[in-house]
Amino acid sequence: SMSDSIGFIGLGIMGAGMATNLAKAGRKLVIWNRDASKSKAFAEAHPGSVVVAPTPADVVISAGLTYCILSTLEASAAVFEGATGVLAGVGPGKSIVDCATLTPERMAEMAAAVHAKGGKFLEAPVSGSKKPALDGQLIFLAAGDNGVLDTAKADFELMGKATHYYGESVGQGSRMKLCVNMTMGIQIAALAEGIALCEAAGLSADGFVEVLKQGAMNSPLIALKGTAMIKREYPPQFPLEHCQKDMRFALQLGDTLGLGMPVAAASNELYKRARMAGKGSEDCGAVYEAARK
Repeated sequence: SMSDSIGFIGLGIMGAGMATNLAKAGRKLVIWNRDASKSKAFAEAHPGSVVVAPTPADVVISAGLTYCILSTLEASAAVFEGATGVLAGVGPGKSIVDCATLTPERMAEMAAAVHAKGGKFLEAPVSGSKKPALDGQLIFLAAGDNGVLDTAKADFELMGKATHYYGESVGQGSRMKLCVNMTMGIQIAALAEGIALCEAAGLSADGFVEVLKQGAMNSPLIALKGTAMIKREYPPQFPLEHCQKDMRFALQLGDTLGLGMPVAAASNELYKRARMAGKGSEDCGAVYEAARK
């Protein structure tokens, strides 16, 4: 029956991979996406196990548990609010799990709105990009209703490799996510400057990345982003505009807490320069284009 269905709202770079892993495991899904052509294609790829709902509210009404993953604050608000939005479908017996990277304040507001209508809320932003989403290797950073976490655990195991719970207070999962993405953003910006300096000095960027891989800094990030920067090809795994958004949210958090973060602030300027140069929809590795001479 539809009551056994899981709701899934947002089939972008991350959501598509996540929902695919649920469908492949035999979960019945009720889906909605802003670009309806993506929902249609997804339903066609998983015949018999996916229903496309006409609105976000209809998704929530059709399922006990609904996952949402929208790319920005603006997109999230547009889908959450309004006469046919997520909140309009919420009532007693409904649970919302939001996997987007938003501000902690926004997550807490959404949780309060869901609670006010008798529903339950769990924030569970995900660490990982396009390939980990497809491979079911995401890391869930959760906070909020413990009962919802128990219900969602089996799904999280299909979509991810680890789940961390930071307590009942919604916002803590988002704060951890911002700490993680800020650190990643800084590392990618540092790699971009290192490759730029190498090339400006007449040295091989390949050689530079080879040395990094042999030392203590070796990481999947060095391999993936180093290769992208050397080729100057940036198919979006994690779009640069979203990386910059997370840097901005992290800096806002530091500002609120009175914490100086000069390295993050300088890195953010490099991402903003890349955005102004039209690289926002490319992978975050395109920050190299702002760094090179």
